[in-house]
Amino acid sequence: MDDLLLRRVRPGLGGELADVRVNDGRVTAITEPGSAGFAARVVDGHGGTLLPGLVDAHVHLVQWATSRRRIPLDAARSAGEAVELLLAHLLATPSQSEELVVGAGFRDALWPDRPHKDLLQRALPGRAVALFSADLHTLWLSPAALKLIGRGDHPTGVLLENDCMSATAQLPTAAIDVQDAWVAEAVSAAAARGVTQIVDYEYADTVADWTRRGAPAVRISCVIARFLLDQTIERGHRTGDVLPDSDGLLTVGPFKLFVDGSLNTRTAYCHDPYPGGDSPGLLELPPSSLVPLMERAFSHGLLPAVHAIGDQANTIALDAFGSVGCPGRIEHAQLLSSADVSRFASLGVIAAVQPAHQPDDRDVADRHWHGRTSRAFPYRSLLESGARLEFGSDAPVAPLDPWDGIASAVSRTDDDRPAWHPEQAISLPDALAASSGGRRRVSVGDVADLMVTAADPSTLSARDLRALPVTATILGGHVTHQI
Repeated sequence: MDDLLLRRVRPGLGGELADVRVNDGRVTAITEPGSAGFAARVVDGHGGTLLPGLVDAHVHLVQWATSRRRIPLDAARSAGEAVELLLAHLLATPSQSEELVVGAGFRDALWPDRPHKDLLQRALPGRAVALFSADLHTLWLSPAALKLIGRGDHPTGVLLENDCMSATAQLPTAAIDVQDAWVAEAVSAAAARGVTQIVDYEYADTVADWTRRGAPAVRISCVIARFLLDQTIERGHRTGDVLPDSDGLLTVGPFKLFVDGSLNTRTAYCHDPYPGGDSPGLLELPPSSLVPLMERAFSHGLLPAVHAIGDQANTIALDAFGSVGCPGRIEHAQLLSSADVSRFASLGVIAAVQPAHQPDDRDVADRHWHGRTSRAFPYRSLLESGARLEFGSDAPVAPLDPWDGIASAVSRTDDDRPAWHPEQAISLPDALAASSGGRRRVSVGDVADLMVTAADPSTLSARDLRALPVTATILGGHVTHQI
């Protein structure tokens, strides 16, 4: 493999100027700037900071790539306003003639009114309309869209959780080659933000999909959906296996299971009921089903990744890990009982969290988890207990941009309001490590998954961190992005 020389970079936060040489995909030397030597390719870092490449540990890649083309509804403060935003977009783009009008990003947990199919029918008579909530756990359909998927008799057109997921799979989609092109664009955009690895949680046969797509611009860990457990076992795939003919870029990921729903849908499963009712949320997988599934997966080399958001869901997930005796991951871990914080480290369970959700959800949490928010998104408590944190975006729930999550973890806000529970903020070095697969520095011998930032992140405000330009991204010694 050709060698690479990174000139005038500063390894690490506050680092001194140096030249860094890469051979055969690894860092082989860190020397004084201007050192003699030939390289097949030279990248001038212009004094930027050299850091480990970023890892987005939770992405739904097809949905993220598709959502970049959906009508944005994140600014809607009511169901009526969501319809107004939809109409305004359609009026501004009258050439749109798709069979299905698709919007995304609404958050209805604080709305004064409720979404309903009749609102969409009055606004767009006879049009098939599908609107996805920001957390992907709610799907709002018009009568024509319901009829399109054989659910014309649904009373409200608002589908939650399993109904939402199954209906989503029935909706018309772009052709496979078009989707693949969108995914390639999204991955290249991620590389431009310093990303060198993505864990793809798309609810599909990710192994087959990525094998078809060919070599990506980042490393891909292909998560195994629950419905593919038998097939994955038959294939002989185990978590961490490198897929054939992928140049080491494609690996088998963990096995995904859901214990509960989400906060915005009020289906996160909690010890206490939600205000105004007696429901504590939705239990998707009781222990009697969860434990056998985890045992079967682990016995065949597949590590579990368990979705748990509410505190009772996290208790159930941790109990299951203790019963099975296997390592793995809890995805989200948004609300934890105080007694459960230390169990992540003792059980060897990774807390795979999405820091950008904290500022997005602070108002919803204040209303629906009132009196419990000191235990919500408890990143510092987890770190101090010895737990390993890994950051992701959950794109399209939040943008596929790790700098947004890093800034949120450090500042606990994303607007002009004071930090929300600042006692749970973590340091920039810890946030970078959680966004880099645990790597804290660039050293000789490292795999050359690297990025060069235009400025030293330790000198920047949270606002500037979110906008920090990435000068270059290197994947296994190959430049995937450069400005």
